[in-house]
Amino acid sequence: MALVAISVINVALPAIGESTGASSGGLQWVISGYALAFGVLLVPSGRAGDVIGRRRMLLVGIALFTLGSLMAGLAQDIVVLNIARVVQGLGSGLVNPQAIGLIQQHFRGQERAKAFALMATTVAVATAVGPVIGGLLIQILGNDAGWRWMFFINVPLGLASLLLGLRWVPNDRRRPDQKLDLDPVGTVLLAVAVLVIMLPFMERGAGAAVWALLPVGLALVAAFVVWEKRHKGRGRPPMVDLDIFRAESFRNGILIVTAFFMGMTSIWILIPLYLQMHLHHSAFESSIVGLPSSVGAAVSSQIAGRYVMTLGRRLVIAGFVVAFIAVLGVVLVAGPIESGSLPYWAFAVPLTLIGVSQGMTIAPNQTLTLNAVDPKFGGVAGGVLSLGQRVGTAVGTALIPGVLFTLTEGGTAWPTSFRISMGLIMVLIVVATAFCMYDRKRERAEAAA
Repeated sequence: MALVAISVINVALPAIGESTGASSGGLQWVISGYALAFGVLLVPSGRAGDVIGRRRMLLVGIALFTLGSLMAGLAQDIVVLNIARVVQGLGSGLVNPQAIGLIQQHFRGQERAKAFALMATTVAVATAVGPVIGGLLIQILGNDAGWRWMFFINVPLGLASLLLGLRWVPNDRRRPDQKLDLDPVGTVLLAVAVLVIMLPFMERGAGAAVWALLPVGLALVAAFVVWEKRHKGRGRPPMVDLDIFRAESFRNGILIVTAFFMGMTSIWILIPLYLQMHLHHSAFESSIVGLPSSVGAAVSSQIAGRYVMTLGRRLVIAGFVVAFIAVLGVVLVAGPIESGSLPYWAFAVPLTLIGVSQGMTIAPNQTLTLNAVDPKFGGVAGGVLSLGQRVGTAVGTALIPGVLFTLTEGGTAWPTSFRISMGLIMVLIVVATAFCMYDRKRERAEAAA
């Protein structure tokens, strides 16, 4: 539900604008409010789950997300809708680290790899079907009812998830004799730092002044690190035990996933823009193009889950090679699609390869990155890793579509602008591959030792 809530909204913005009379700024916050609330809570909620109990935090997050969905469906104006989206984002931010932490806690070795592979399949399917669900509901029910039911369908799913969570997820409630210390100062410092760093990338139309927030955010990160060291030095448990960063595989894994998400997530913005704004296809047609990709990701993630513990970083490197070839394929078929010698759905062929590459990279990187972290820090570590994904996504989706629009508005032809933007994605894949090859060198040295 949390991932569908990210992808489904892209096709619904015109309908929401028509129904509520919202300005472009108000519509932008339908996306930004959710993303910011989601990102801000990832690490603090991971820490809270490690201390208070992951099942409890998971259920609270599901309940909050379900409430936000109900509020969104009932919203009569854009202000209420954006408040509801923030509530949804907070719920998602509570849920995500608990899922990762529970896998860390209850699975080991190859079984953990299989669990992360199943999670990756869920991610692939959710992100692909979101736009299709949104497009179908709007087409069947009309603009006003269609976007509302995109949110209403989460209510019965959320209630079912609460009941199944109570039944299936092991209870890990904190013992009464444990002292509760959630490090409120560290929590606030990191939450504000993440908000301040991500906001300029989310508010791309706010002018140059908003970029002054970036150095403020970096200064807050530095203050957070100093505080966490001091807090631990006093014998108190920090929100993020910085010792987890001593594991080189963990540090490298965060760099790898941040660089990869910085590039790859923009593909799912560039293709619909190219098809709709340049070639004048419908939102529903452009959403269908990505469906085979989810099948590719679902299948490849299952296969990768079987071999990741044997192949290690070699599997992820192979996935990046496939990703590079796939993006090159998108560039090569764009010309024939432009000329009409190939149908628009020919994009589905290289996009399927992109799905295959995601199955070979995202879950295996998650498994290898978290393998060196003590399971008792599983929620925090999962939150940090997810935060890397979110920051990479925020930076990439600001940078790469921004380049596309700058070029087209400056008079550069759409096909040329599209190819240049895809070239930037290929550069970021190469950067991620370089980080991965560096970690493979570490992996070989440890195996030899």
